[in-house]
Amino acid sequence: MLRPAGAAIVTVILWLAGSTLSSSAEPKANGHWVSVWGASQYAPFKFIPAAAEAPIAGTLRMVVRPSIGGERLRIRLSNTYGASALYIGAVHVALTDTGSKIVPGTDRVVTFGGSSEIRIPAASPAISDSIDLPVKALSEVSISLYLPSSVDISTWHRGPQHDSYLAGPGNMTSSLELPKAEIKPAWFFLSALEMWEPMTTTTTVAFGDSITEGSNNLPAQYADYPDQLARRLVEANGGRATALINEGIGGNRILHDDAGASALSRFDQDVLSNPGIANLIVLEGINDIGFPRVRMAELKIPNANLRENIFASQKVSADEIVQGLQQIAVRAHDHGIRVFCGTLMPFEGTNSYDVEGEAIRVKVNSWIRASKVFEGVLDFDVLVRDPDRPTKLRLAFDSGDHIHPNPAGYKAMADLINLSELAAAKH
Repeated sequence: MLRPAGAAIVTVILWLAGSTLSSSAEPKANGHWVSVWGASQYAPFKFIPAAAEAPIAGTLRMVVRPSIGGERLRIRLSNTYGASALYIGAVHVALTDTGSKIVPGTDRVVTFGGSSEIRIPAASPAISDSIDLPVKALSEVSISLYLPSSVDISTWHRGPQHDSYLAGPGNMTSSLELPKAEIKPAWFFLSALEMWEPMTTTTTVAFGDSITEGSNNLPAQYADYPDQLARRLVEANGGRATALINEGIGGNRILHDDAGASALSRFDQDVLSNPGIANLIVLEGINDIGFPRVRMAELKIPNANLRENIFASQKVSADEIVQGLQQIAVRAHDHGIRVFCGTLMPFEGTNSYDVEGEAIRVKVNSWIRASKVFEGVLDFDVLVRDPDRPTKLRLAFDSGDHIHPNPAGYKAMADLINLSELAAAKH
């Protein structure tokens, strides 16, 4: 039995704990957290030395575009691939003006458990406290990190939809503009933006490779199919009912790592860890076919000096790709997530194309179309292929590399998706 003094101390501790929780927790009946922007984080590709970045320090400002609007938000940082703790001295969030400029009067300090600084352990995420900041759907938000000392780039997403900016030394996270900022083509240590939304609001994840990521488009163009789909959802739902996040990684495969963790490996991190997920759009498998067939000597990758295909031993069968897609569906269904699977698009004209690979693609697509595993099938193959030569992209949709669509092709992909099916999901 506690003595009176001990009971009083416990009472104070419990009161303090309750006060702390009430400042950050939200009553479930009033809404829930929903991911409204996302970017899969990964380690720099080891097989392309030129993809690596030198260590960075100073103020890093990154621009993201949430798919729906809201009044309160929080930020998810990531040190997933770090071998040691990541120290961040300050984090700020604001509405974006242009470039590295922010809108005056919108800057907010971001805290983590009440602290304006955080040390994120190796292989861990960090979620901020709730921040009051009204944000409109499809408007840009700037997130600034202060890195007091030099940090190795262990966790990033290269080739984002918007350039990032690095300036320093010093903490300029609250500055209206970063002076003499260096442009960086990546998001660093930043994996998600979440908003507090009504219980009826849900998120759809676009999960895939560079075709989902939106390769071969200009920064801030937002021409990738997930962004074009997000625009349709905003127009149809008034900007609040269905969010969409892009978890595509260029070069990603279902069954093997190297261009980020494989789809099967990163599924929990990039899909299940995001709050509010109701739907999953999967478009993966073409790199499982193509990577082992790439004729490396034909590639002109700076500093790579590749002559032999280091992926040649990683050939997979159609049955193995199918099994991987089945596993993704089963794991999603276990969490009440509905799955829509896209057929693999043509790739003749690339330096990874051959007859054997094409036969695998055709067999996988036949299974996808006939399968009862998914809630829906998105026949991107039929949509974008040349009617006269179905092994190739139609010219009007080809970005020029014969595998990635141009903005018109991405728009056609977005337009193929039935919005009512996504809105039908109940979280």
